[in-house]
Amino acid sequence: MRSTITKLMLTTPLLLGAATVAHADENFASLTWGQTSNNMQKSSSLNANLNNPSFDSVVNNENTWGVRAGRQNDSARYYATYEYLSGSNNGFKLRQQNLLASYDVLYPLNQSGTQVFGGGSLGLVKLEQNSSGTSRDSNISYAAGLQAGLLQDISQRVSVEGGYRYLRTNATVDVAPHGQGSLGKADLHSSGQWYLSANYGF
Repeated sequence: MRSTITKLMLTTPLLLGAATVAHADENFASLTWGQTSNNMQKSSSLNANLNNPSFDSVVNNENTWGVRAGRQNDSARYYATYEYLSGSNNGFKLRQQNLLASYDVLYPLNQSGTQVFGGGSLGLVKLEQNSSGTSRDSNISYAAGLQAGLLQDISQRVSVEGGYRYLRTNATVDVAPHGQGSLGKADLHSSGQWYLSANYGF
């Protein structure tokens, strides 16, 4: 009996230590690339003054670059992301910057380091309008969204992932020719983004 107790006393700290290592939080940093499309809503005055312009096509599958940093364990992760993108079409030009805080739940699919993830994001979106012949205007708005995808370990430190994120926001910019009043407003209703990421743990 004493021998069993002694073994338990010696083994328990080792097991607890192993569990701690398995589930310990690890810092990580990422580079991301994706393609974003925006759903823009226009005021009735903007449609009337500019003959129903297509602002949705300004940011349509535009390249989006970003950096992330956060912490991760076996079951979840949280991280901050900064992203930048811009687009132009038919004389209209928009620039968008996202600053987001995200949380994902991780679920393993196999023993090869493949995980599915899903979670939510909150943050800020800055929208800038700098179309040809108009005064520059910008607006910062709250944003909220969901993301999901697949995460694959390449090595102990390196992983890659692919996912999709949907953001809702209400950043609004004026469209006003130089020296004139506003012709109307363009509102960023939502953004959809397919993305790839390379992650490094440390």
